[in-house]
Amino acid sequence: MRVTSNDLDALLFDFDGVLTDNRVLVFSDGTEAVVCNRADGLAFDRFRAAGLPAFIVSTEANPVVRARGAKLQVPVLDSVTDKAAAVRELCTANDFAPERLLFVGNDINDLPAMLIVGHPVAVADAHPAAIAAARHVLARNGGEGIARELMESVIDFGQAGASST
Repeated sequence: MRVTSNDLDALLFDFDGVLTDNRVLVFSDGTEAVVCNRADGLAFDRFRAAGLPAFIVSTEANPVVRARGAKLQVPVLDSVTDKAAAVRELCTANDFAPERLLFVGNDINDLPAMLIVGHPVAVADAHPAAIAAARHVLARNGGEGIARELMESVIDFGQAGASST
């Protein structure tokens, strides 16, 4: 699948298992940490430069999701119990059309969102149901630079977002 940035209203990303490798470090005091891929930072910069909004939509309530979103300058919808409802709310609030959204997921809780967007995408190591629902399956596993792969191989920016980076 190749899609042009002009055909998209926004990009939506699950967090755990998409922007992370789905593992969590739990410290003795109960705090958690995850590993993210720095290559994704450049991709989110490129999306912004092209005028293509991106959002993180996560069921996770951990502050690490908001911290990563802040670092990437990406709005975060966390503690989401119904991802389809969250996508519909984003559409209403931003005048997005669901068929013009790209959602990257990896697990069964992403299926409701993947089934209502026009461009459902799964990471390579996604749950089989997420892979079956996807129009495109990425070559990389979650946490291995998923946004970067979208930037380099899935989204055709044409003249939009052209930069020297």
